[in-house]
Amino acid sequence: MLRELVPLLKLAGPVILAEIGWMVMGIVDTMMVGPLGPAAIGAAGLGSGVFTAIAIFGMGLMLGLDSYVSQMHGAGDEAECRRWLHSGVWLAAMVGPPVVALAWGFYASLEAWGLHPEIRVLVGPYLKGLSWGALPLLFYAAFRRYLQGMHLARPVMFALITANVINAIGNWILIYGHLGAPAFGVEGSAWATTIARIWMAGFLLVAIHLEHRRRLDRQPHVPWSLDPGRIRRLIALGFPAASQVTLEVGVFAAATALAGKLDPVSSASHQIALNIAALAFMVPLGLSSASAVRVGHAVGARDLPRAVHAGWTALATGSAIMTMIGLALFLWPSPLIEAFTTDRRVIDIGIRLLAIAAAFQLFDGTQAVVTGVLRGIGETRSPMIFNVVGHWLFGLPVGYALCFWYGWGVLGLWIGLSLGLIFTAVVLTAVWWNRTRAYA
Repeated sequence: MLRELVPLLKLAGPVILAEIGWMVMGIVDTMMVGPLGPAAIGAAGLGSGVFTAIAIFGMGLMLGLDSYVSQMHGAGDEAECRRWLHSGVWLAAMVGPPVVALAWGFYASLEAWGLHPEIRVLVGPYLKGLSWGALPLLFYAAFRRYLQGMHLARPVMFALITANVINAIGNWILIYGHLGAPAFGVEGSAWATTIARIWMAGFLLVAIHLEHRRRLDRQPHVPWSLDPGRIRRLIALGFPAASQVTLEVGVFAAATALAGKLDPVSSASHQIALNIAALAFMVPLGLSSASAVRVGHAVGARDLPRAVHAGWTALATGSAIMTMIGLALFLWPSPLIEAFTTDRRVIDIGIRLLAIAAAFQLFDGTQAVVTGVLRGIGETRSPMIFNVVGHWLFGLPVGYALCFWYGWGVLGLWIGLSLGLIFTAVVLTAVWWNRTRAYA
């Protein structure tokens, strides 16, 4: 156990910290619009969820850079690393305009969503402001994957830390009109996030430039030429992973849209509880990436018993950690929710939602980690299929029925999502167990 546990945690630690830094930005947005009332919280959460569901697919397409850049870096081919960087930037530039167009399409169709009027009037300007950060966000994704492939994770961490500071200050200025700026309200939070994303992309671009200057004697000039073949290879490698992540994020965005049909108090409670659960999810997400590396490394070395051991070690570690997180959510929900709002109605519903979240932490962590374990053996089809079945064909319809047909409100929506997570976790674990039997 310890033989695999130590390298697993060494790999997972920095990735978890990076993902937490990413999540904190959205949580700060929710906290800082909190004083504007439940409708503001619901609108910011809905706008952010919809935009993330659109943009996450484009960011997922950049995942192929991890593999190609790291392989070329290991081979000592610096020029080839830069060619992959250029292809990633070209791909980001191509994907950016469709992402903005989709965001604007959702903005134009808000009247047909059946949202509560108090939420609808706020979510439109927020989503519109957020859409302008799509292109820098995709450039950031390409730059981040390149740097990680070159084993340069520190600039990514600094970019996230400083971007969170900029986002918090920007929220303070633009939401409430400090330092002589107009008070934009909820829309100001979107513009603060967009500014922070521009900073993240610019910071990493400067970091890459400085690294290239340092390596000038070993890294020849490579022209910025468009290479369709490389871009096709990036898409082929990144598409399955991007699809799986989009499906999972998308179901929670859909749930947020459904919660927006309810009263502002229920919508705000949903958004706060979702932020807390999403922050907890960053732990198994980091473990998922690390487990994919550990299992894949063993498979590449043709050490199949070690691959099996690495996979079960990751699952056991994730289960232990998520059980502790679930207990924390169940035992101390009030202080967590009160960090976002003082509205007693929101807090009361949020406590019940966190009780449901506490119950599904083990399964949420398991389905995340087992997805990474399966990716390590080259199995990406099963996670994508069972995410569709578990979340979209089972969990979300059940949640919708409980919420609207049976009158359980937002609690019913969360129970449905929980059942989808349980189904996905159990089935994917069974898939992994079946694969381990083949290796035995």
